[in-house]
Amino acid sequence: MEDTGLGLWGVPLAIIGGAIRVSTPFIFVSLGETITERSGRINLGLEGTLVLGAMTAYAVAATTGSTWLGVLAAMFVGSIFGIVHGWICKFPKVNDIAIGIAMMQFGLGLAFFLGKPFIQPIAPKLPSIPLGAWSDTPQVEAALNINVLFFIGAALALVLFWAFRHTRIGLILRVVGDSTDAARAMGIQPDFVRLVATAIGGSLAAIGGAYLSLYYPGSWNEGISSGQGLMAIALVIFARWNPVGCFLAALLFGGAGALGPALQSVGVTQGYYLFYAAPYVLTLIILIMTSSPNRPLIGAPGALSLTKL
Repeated sequence: MEDTGLGLWGVPLAIIGGAIRVSTPFIFVSLGETITERSGRINLGLEGTLVLGAMTAYAVAATTGSTWLGVLAAMFVGSIFGIVHGWICKFPKVNDIAIGIAMMQFGLGLAFFLGKPFIQPIAPKLPSIPLGAWSDTPQVEAALNINVLFFIGAALALVLFWAFRHTRIGLILRVVGDSTDAARAMGIQPDFVRLVATAIGGSLAAIGGAYLSLYYPGSWNEGISSGQGLMAIALVIFARWNPVGCFLAALLFGGAGALGPALQSVGVTQGYYLFYAAPYVLTLIILIMTSSPNRPLIGAPGALSLTKL
């Protein structure tokens, strides 16, 4: 093990910094999927939306020189994908999961096709806040150099947690998600609510993609996601459809994803690469722990496809 100047403290410090960096896409995708699933619809297509959002943000930022225009463009494309998904799923006997898989493949293919010219060009990066500027240690500065989207995601989790419980919009979303018939009896249009929820979910997932291409790792390539969109859906189940729970679970997933690079940063040169599989192993464990043929998922919206026989 090489001396980094921090000794063994370098490992937890690197994990904390890495958890914040790695968790940000998980935060936005999981919050978007929470909104969608709270309305009674599941969207497995968010992996495609994430990658397409990453490509769109990078292309627009590289062309215009504005990272925030790139983020807005990604949000627009993500919402369009959500609208398409929601519109198709409103028809009778249409399976949400099958449509989601189809939309995921379509989004991936479209991103790879349209994104080929933008693999080489360099786009500007999203700004970050140097909370570690007080330190003279490079590792501390790097760990506490936090992107603004992380703080936006944290604030959004708190706002959604409050809105689901204390606003009329939150009540409507919960009613639609729990019972389509009850929503119709109250004069609510479930298809419209689910369409809007799916569009918002897609828009937030695309922000996660914009973060990947415009900050960390900060480039566009066809392997940029590594299944983070799908893992974020498992994260929503683990968090029991709770926005604050999604934020905390995203940090847990981010910490697992940062474990391998953290070990490498302190000089562990053998076997560290095995820890790169930690997020995928964690996803598998969570799915096993939350699966049961004899009891429903606690907190699951009643109309959600996962709860239907």
